[in-house]
Amino acid sequence: MHTASTHPQIIQGGMGVAVSGWRLARAVAKCGQLGVVSGTGIETLFVRRLQDGDPGGHVRRAMEHFPLRRTVDTALRRFFVPGGKAPDEPYRLVPLPRQVVSAVRHELTMLASFVEVWLAREGHDGAVGINLLTKILIPTLPTLYGAMLAGVSCVLMGAGIPREIPGALDLLADHELASLRLEVEGGADVPVTFDPRAYWDDGAAPTLTRPQFLPIVSSNSLAKLLVRKATGRVDGLVIEGPTAGGHNAPPRGPPQFNTEGEPAYGDRDKVDLATIGELNVPFWIAGGAGHPERLREARAAGAAGVQVGTLFAYCDESGFPEDVKRSVLAHAARGEVQVRTDPRASPTGYPFKVVEWPAHPAHGVQRHRVCDIGHLRMAYRTSDGRIGYRCAAEPEELYVKKGGQLEDTVGRQCLCNALLAATGHPQARADGAVEPLILTSGDDLTQIAEFLGGRSRYTAAEVIDYLLTGTKPASAPEDDSAPLDPGGAPHTRHV
Repeated sequence: MHTASTHPQIIQGGMGVAVSGWRLARAVAKCGQLGVVSGTGIETLFVRRLQDGDPGGHVRRAMEHFPLRRTVDTALRRFFVPGGKAPDEPYRLVPLPRQVVSAVRHELTMLASFVEVWLAREGHDGAVGINLLTKILIPTLPTLYGAMLAGVSCVLMGAGIPREIPGALDLLADHELASLRLEVEGGADVPVTFDPRAYWDDGAAPTLTRPQFLPIVSSNSLAKLLVRKATGRVDGLVIEGPTAGGHNAPPRGPPQFNTEGEPAYGDRDKVDLATIGELNVPFWIAGGAGHPERLREARAAGAAGVQVGTLFAYCDESGFPEDVKRSVLAHAARGEVQVRTDPRASPTGYPFKVVEWPAHPAHGVQRHRVCDIGHLRMAYRTSDGRIGYRCAAEPEELYVKKGGQLEDTVGRQCLCNALLAATGHPQARADGAVEPLILTSGDDLTQIAEFLGGRSRYTAAEVIDYLLTGTKPASAPEDDSAPLDPGGAPHTRHV
């Protein structure tokens, strides 16, 4: 990624499911900081872009550089729709992830990851990383390999304990078989394997560089474990606090909640940066870090810099649709946005940040439960010894039939569908309904009006300039003459 003396001061957050898309990562990397693409649900996002007709031809342009031509041809034949599908036509789905999947699905995942990283790296020599969730284990290895084929500089992973990833990166860099342990409720762990050699003729595989690995941690104990006992080299750490967007680590100790029903964090959840410094690896501070003074404080405490998500999430280059960004920013400017740490929303059981604002297009929507993407399903051992999969956000009767507890389904949301919907790729259902969206952001969103200073939009480069120099964007872009429509979120019929 960088030499020890040139670590980036700013890592752009790896906001899930296309918010941190290739356009944003490229914009940040061109400014000399670490741009990051999200690898979460990358294969589903990829096939939906193709079914939307690949506006601009960017996906197909990148596909032409993928070294396995048969994989490209298969993907185009199965998923590309010239001109795009009809708005009320459902997207064709990728098979649900399982412990053992077909070579075709592995190839599709490799291709999707390659495309995202290749586009993010196009036209500059800056560093581009990829962010993955440890909880979404099954597609991890082909996603990493595809990113490495495209020259990814860095891998960031949180939402779990990614102890096996450094060793896997070592193996994948040499095109060797790699394996991760899949946790199975009610039984022993089972391996999830990926063998790059199966996709190359003898001598055809390109030389790869092993990317640096930066796990995202929220405690001193986990930081020590990964640096000292991971299966390979840990190149740095991102220290994330509970104000960050997306999934948060649960509070330590007995569960406690504030008056709003949110998890209550205390002194036990604070990380001792002096102890982190003793691990002798560079580290970055995340969570509420989108301010110049936080960058200065982090560096004064020995950090290389900060990781920032929320400011980048609403800039021009992010993956949120324009109408969603404008609606949220208009309400945030008037103090009408709330970021709630929901202890129930995520099927994983991790607390999850949810954005609420008056014009939210899913207000009052009662979604019919369906699990057709499946990344957050948990593996379990069935009564006859097989491996099954269940998700607390799937239909309650199915979850209970699979041995789950009914109380575990209360309040759970289908984040797979909702987060894809939030980036402009909602699934259309047979009855004409459209999947409702969920937005996630860090607590900093409620304070973004100070940064906006009356503006309604801004760029990634302006975020970086603000963080490095304290200079807020001063003038509106030339095409920003119209005021924000505070009700500008999409109006659609939902499930």
